[in-house]
Amino acid sequence: MTKSNGTAPKHLRKESGEFFKHVMRDFDLDEHHVILLTKACEALDRIEEARAAIKTHGLTYTDRFGTPRARTEVAIERDNRLAVARLFRELGLDLAADGKTAPPALPANR
Repeated sequence: MTKSNGTAPKHLRKESGEFFKHVMRDFDLDEHHVILLTKACEALDRIEEARAAIKTHGLTYTDRFGTPRARTEVAIERDNRLAVARLFRELGLDLAADGKTAPPALPANR
């Protein structure tokens, strides 16, 4: 659990910890929002770890049948990007100037 004084959890990477401190300094978050912010920062760390593995090993590998397959890290990066976007939205960190948090409606849905 994080301290209420805005100290970042020690297990976060430097960049995520700085982001955590920035948000804690600029926003008045309830305890449950601090938990969501921590989870978002952890997901940001998973994204960076997956990107490093992809940079080292590439996007694909060849299975035993000679078929190219996406590496597991590709799914990890994708899933954590979605998690970060959803957590930021839940926290209200993506508020536009008009106050809307939902994406704009598609023309076909009007």
